[in-house]
Amino acid sequence: MPFDANPFPAASDRHAIWEMLVRKDVDGFVAQDWTIFAPSFKFDGFCGLDAKGSLDPADWEVRFPTVEAYRDAWLADAQRSASTRYAEDRRDAIYRASNMLDIRVEGQTATARKTFNDKIALEDGGSQTLNWQSVFFCTKEGSAWKISGFVGFLPFAADG
Repeated sequence: MPFDANPFPAASDRHAIWEMLVRKDVDGFVAQDWTIFAPSFKFDGFCGLDAKGSLDPADWEVRFPTVEAYRDAWLADAQRSASTRYAEDRRDAIYRASNMLDIRVEGQTATARKTFNDKIALEDGGSQTLNWQSVFFCTKEGSAWKISGFVGFLPFAADG
C-alpha cells in the first residue's frame, strides 16, 4: 500500500479524520500552503499544547492559544523544511514517517494519535529524524470534522 493511501473505509469518520490530519497537513506543509489545512480547524476555543518532548504535563506549554499562533509556527516549519536539501522526495518521506491508525470516535467527538517515526535522507549524507507523537482533539460540526486542539511533540518510542 502506498504511504499516502488512506487506510480507512471511504465515507467513514476515521477516513475523514485521516484525510484532515494526514493528507491536508502533509500536502499543505510540503506546498507551504496553509489554505489547504486551514479549513480543518475549529477557530473558536482552539488550544494547542507543546509537550516539549515530555510525558510530564508540568512541562507542557500552551504554545498555540489560537489557530493563528499555530498557523504561524506551522508555516515557519514548512519554510524551514522546504529550504532543507533532502536526498529524497520530502512528501513521500513525511508520509512514510507518519502513522495515524489510532482514531477513536465517540459521537461528535474524536481523538486521533499521529506518530512520526523515521528519518529523511539529507543531501549531505546525513539524515533528519522525525520522532514524536501528537494527540488531536476533534469535533464534528455538521458533516465536517474539525480540529479543536491537540497535545503535540510528545515523546514516541515504537513498540518492539
